[in-house]
Amino acid sequence: MSKAIKKGKMLKKVVSKVEHPSPLRVTIPAGMANAKPPLGSQLGQRNINVANFCKDFNTRTGNIKEGIPLPCRVKVRSDRSYDLVIHKPPATYFLKQAAGIEKGKIKTGEVAGKITFKHLYEIACIKAEDPPLALLSLQQICQMFVGVARSCGIQIVHKLDPEEHTQFMKERKENVKKFMEELEATRETKILRAV
Repeated sequence: MSKAIKKGKMLKKVVSKVEHPSPLRVTIPAGMANAKPPLGSQLGQRNINVANFCKDFNTRTGNIKEGIPLPCRVKVRSDRSYDLVIHKPPATYFLKQAAGIEKGKIKTGEVAGKITFKHLYEIACIKAEDPPLALLSLQQICQMFVGVARSCGIQIVHKLDPEEHTQFMKERKENVKKFMEELEATRETKILRAV
């Protein structure tokens, strides 16, 4: 029995730790990194000190409004240190902020919000600083974001009439409220059927 234990200990020493060649891709809200799952478990699997990572991330994002989603890339070195690259918020976040909406389209073909080409250009200028988009021209980034806006239900127009836009936003708010009420009603009926 003791020989088997000795062999097990020797094998433990011989086996090297698993190294993750691909960086960890995770989206963390600015200033709100904590050791709770899913972030804590993902960092723990890569042998990163979770408390130090959270403290480092929160100090580096201290100048950004709390709660803004930030895509991050974490590359782990063999000595348990890491390289943290923080990107700009996702394009969908910027597009929804520019349109003044919280939720994208609910039904297919629906227009959830409207932005101008100027908004799109400014968002592309901000996102052009991210490393994944470094090799693309500003025109290519704008074309890519037109597709992203379309998938979110955001319409891109040349000019926004303030009165027409406020009327559109009121109607949109009513439609979203009506949809949420219908959704709640269907949930309640499903619960009553289950009981």
